[in-house]
Amino acid sequence: MSQASRTGPSGSSTALNEAYDTALLDLDGVVYAGGHAIVHAVDSLGAARDGGMHLAYVTNNALRTPAAVAAHLTELGVPAEPADVITSAQAVARLMADQLPAGARVLVVGGEGLRVALRERGLVPVESADDEPVAVAQGYGGPDMAWGRFAEAAYAIARGVPWFASNTDLTIPSARGIAPGNGAAVEVVRIATGAEPQVAGKPLPPMHRETVLRTGAERPLVVGDRLDTDIEGAFNGGVDSLLVLTGVTDAAQLVAAPPEHRPTYVDADLRGLLTGQPEVAESGEGFVCGQWTASVRGDELVLAGEGDVLDGLRALCGAAWSYAGGGPCGLDAGKAVARLGL
Repeated sequence: MSQASRTGPSGSSTALNEAYDTALLDLDGVVYAGGHAIVHAVDSLGAARDGGMHLAYVTNNALRTPAAVAAHLTELGVPAEPADVITSAQAVARLMADQLPAGARVLVVGGEGLRVALRERGLVPVESADDEPVAVAQGYGGPDMAWGRFAEAAYAIARGVPWFASNTDLTIPSARGIAPGNGAAVEVVRIATGAEPQVAGKPLPPMHRETVLRTGAERPLVVGDRLDTDIEGAFNGGVDSLLVLTGVTDAAQLVAAPPEHRPTYVDADLRGLLTGQPEVAESGEGFVCGQWTASVRGDELVLAGEGDVLDGLRALCGAAWSYAGGGPCGLDAGKAVARLGL
């Protein structure tokens, strides 16, 4: 079944870490949040790795270098090498290097991860619009990014140089909640200049290209918490995906998802890598998963049954996605989702 025509998450009789050779894992909201490991992440990743699955960490966060990310993962109990980490900084650096001459000066609005990635591609980071940059690269610079950095970008872009952004995620998970991401910072520069950046990160093709080149995955599974980056990126790349509910996406957003935001599988957390996935089957009464049945009555989604609440969510997705077809679901799912407590 194609992703566009899917009616509910797919089932798998085989544990996902056996069905796929490589997990392409998002980090923020999946493996950790605010510097701390998400519950069950360390043990689940260790078991998947011990079972032979290659783990690659694919993040839109351009702030830290792959070496720093790998060191942090190792400290959390998830052994990783820098080569296991793929960042949007690397993707945007390759995108820029394909268009700019070797040794080109690039104004950097971001963190060390972006600077390192640019140098690896033979580009020269500079700090001021007065340093004669031929392009601007913008990536997440952390919560303490100085406002003056956006002004430097605006000055350079107003002179006509091309503008590149690592990603446009509007938010980023943190230990204290949801914080503004690089996309929010990109909007500041967009409003000031009226310009549009070339974007490399998920869900766009440059990031998928970078990931494939660096991992060599043959049967990849994208694992993420965001519909508009991780899951859409998998959709655009034509690969399967697992949505985990440990980050920014909630049950109501999943049920209402348009085709490009519909994951192949859904689970509570990374323990889902170690198990199969139940089927969502259509019956005369609606869509059934486990002991739950979801159906459409008028303009409302209705859920009946008991048991594993994730099965109830999967059944709701079946009913909603079937009803919506190729568009977003406009049904009222409030009561049905509330019953699940998700």
